[in-house]
Amino acid sequence: MSVLRRLHVLDRVAVALLATGLLCVASGLLPAADAGDAMRRIAPLLAFLGTVIVLAELTSRAEVFDVVAASVARAGRGSYPLLFLLCVAFASITTISLNLDTTAVLLTPVMLALAGRVGIAAVPLAMTTVWLANTASLLLPVSNLTNLLAADRVALSSLGLAGRMWAAQLAAIAVTTACLWGFFWRRGRRAPTARPSPGAGPGAARVEHPRAKAPRADAGRTGAAADRYVPPGAHRPADPVVFRACAVACGGFLLAILVADVELWVASATAAAVAVVAFAARERAALRWSLVPWRLLVMVPGMFLVVETVNAHGLHALLSSAVGHDGGTLGLFRAAAVGAGLSNVLNNLPVYLAGEGAVPVGNHDQLLALLIGTNAGPVITPWASLATLLWYERCVAYGVRVPVARLMGTGAVLAVSAVAASVTALALTR
Repeated sequence: MSVLRRLHVLDRVAVALLATGLLCVASGLLPAADAGDAMRRIAPLLAFLGTVIVLAELTSRAEVFDVVAASVARAGRGSYPLLFLLCVAFASITTISLNLDTTAVLLTPVMLALAGRVGIAAVPLAMTTVWLANTASLLLPVSNLTNLLAADRVALSSLGLAGRMWAAQLAAIAVTTACLWGFFWRRGRRAPTARPSPGAGPGAARVEHPRAKAPRADAGRTGAAADRYVPPGAHRPADPVVFRACAVACGGFLLAILVADVELWVASATAAAVAVVAFAARERAALRWSLVPWRLLVMVPGMFLVVETVNAHGLHALLSSAVGHDGGTLGLFRAAAVGAGLSNVLNNLPVYLAGEGAVPVGNHDQLLALLIGTNAGPVITPWASLATLLWYERCVAYGVRVPVARLMGTGAVLAVSAVAASVTALALTR
């Protein structure tokens, strides 16, 4: 019991899910054959998830993200509107190419550090990260675990899924961009209220709500002057060798999945191996067992087993009734609404897993609409997606307070508008 008390709350959730799932199998609530089928299906997903996070962690330690973040700030040339667009592009590309959990876990601290570099409140950059971690995860199988499942169900390759979802993805990013600017980035909303002193670690200062009354970066300035900042200097990685090795590994990973059509887990494992070898030769102390995302590797199988059990005992019938069998335009909106709504009540991964079985096998567009709902919709509650939970944890660790009421209120506007726009784009490109 003392060991459990020392675990993080998310670790306890992961252990509880796996224990519950195993109990379901042991008790016969979930037949062993069904459990075996589920585990065989997710084995490649777990291999991908484990290796891509290791790759991302080592890439972060090699300061690839820091170099990119500094380059983004410099490319902004002192213009906040241009910096905003570049941050949107940075977060979107990271999510699309390296998975939404990577964006939540690794890009969040980089974005928070960027806030101090350019004299802006942390909250706008934090919200840019979490919203685009969800809404920019529609394009490729690598972008989200749910995409891997959907691509397998409808037999689409990486380029095939991108060819079907490109319009929906552009719509989701466009709506997210508009909401980010209106709610967090426009003049008067992005002013810092407190910043850590130079060299201070995580938690050294708490960044309050951007609307709190405090001296603003643009105080006393009007017009174009209020939209300017001082660009930071270039970031030089401590070890150029591991920096180049990890940058090449990430580039090779993307080429492998987009051009060579290599299986995702093979590509991520190979790229992670390159990064591991580089660190083994240059900084062996960085290679720790904690690099492996044990929490995710425990939580995902447990979640699958629990959902399979509940699905076999009534959830399938309930979702079938809610989603319906209409493969037309109204059916697409209905599936997306059910996916988005239930994701914010429960969590998007189990909702997609259960909803997938409720969609008729031949209704590929309806399944993709469900995918839109479970990917772009879970931005209202902090528990709606694993990426949001991981992001919220990182914000707390860095002393950034994002009020839950504001998170949910603005998230509701984004969820409705982004899902509606994306499903419309999907329907128009059928």
